Amino acid sequence: MRIAQRLNNLEPYLFAEIDRKIAEKKAQGLRVIDFGIGDPDMPTPKHIVDALCEASKDPRNHRYPSYQGLPAFLEAVSSWFEKRFGVQLDPQKEIVSVIGSKDGISHFPLAFVNPGDTVLVTEPGYPVYRTSTIFAGGHPYLLPLKEERGYLPDLKSVPADVLNNATILFINYPNNPTTAVASLTFFEEAVYFARKHELIIAHDNAYSEITYDGYVAPSIMEVPGAKQVCVEFHSLSKTYNMTGWRLGFAVGGSEIIDAFKTLKTNIDSGVFNAIQYAGIAALTGPQDYVTAMCDIYKKRRDLLVECLEKIGWQVKKPQATIYVWVKVPKEFDSSTFTEYLLEESAIVVAPGSAYGPSGEGYVRFSLTIPEEDLLLGIDNLRKSFLQ
Repeated sequence: MRIAQRLNNLEPYLFAEIDRKIAEKKAQGLRVIDFGIGDPDMPTPKHIVDALCEASKDPRNHRYPSYQGLPAFLEAVSSWFEKRFGVQLDPQKEIVSVIGSKDGISHFPLAFVNPGDTVLVTEPGYPVYRTSTIFAGGHPYLLPLKEERGYLPDLKSVPADVLNNATILFINYPNNPTTAVASLTFFEEAVYFARKHELIIAHDNAYSEITYDGYVAPSIMEVPGAKQVCVEFHSLSKTYNMTGWRLGFAVGGSEIIDAFKTLKTNIDSGVFNAIQYAGIAALTGPQDYVTAMCDIYKKRRDLLVECLEKIGWQVKKPQATIYVWVKVPKEFDSSTFTEYLLEESAIVVAPGSAYGPSGEGYVRFSLTIPEEDLLLGIDNLRKSFLQ
């Protein structure tokens, strides 16, 4: 049996490796506190679940769905987007549903990358940006995000020969894993850069609604002319605690979205209609749940950051996302510190190096654990480092 060469270029998927380490410790009888994976612990709001239950009973929804998305869902996305960002979108031409934003992001390069093309991949970042490039036969050009630049890429640093062969730039703000945020001014600069060098910006905006302390995340689509050179991916996973439901959407200019639709019609058969009706309930229903959820994450953030600061670790209180990005003590690197925390404090974190070379020297804590576990994890840290 021969395995495709592209698989040899991939490292084990980060979260699968974290799951394996947790299982090992649990088999030893330890209670492990998992700060590793960003999977919301709070339930999907009841009115969304009820919408799914009702729609799933309708036999009309048991057949193949529309490839591009249920018209009513696309209308709901258009209305939500205009209300949230002040941007008008044509439901039929500028929006397409995806089976979660990971599905959309992982397939997007297949529509725009030829073998040998270059894709600018900001890192540390979601591993799928790099792996999707490899699957499409492209070459990832890693664009480091440094703390001294506020984790914004230095677009001017990209060599001319790289830009001549580049087709896509992946960016993500609010950012996973660094929690950094970007201003509309940065997005304006990025759109100008994309126009100048004739490439597409793929902006992952999965955390746009998970924000704190009055911060409101923008959309790159707010920049005049962005539609012509940008696609933006959104997910209902984090905003409405729907990670297992697999529902998201991509927006952009008609030319970009049309090419992406052509790809997707040859890859999948769309999103189950009943889930899209649940998505309509999420986008058009009461949003106070999102506010309350952010308040819970904020409380968890404050508890964790206070503990980490008392220990003496370098940490910046995030304005967005469900993570806390922490610089490791000088005597460790990301991997050894991750292993040390697991052994000494029964805590699992994500090593920053797993998100790219520039993540070395950091670890990521997730806030998606119940408060009881959070407090136990904090207590474990205090016992390990403050005694």
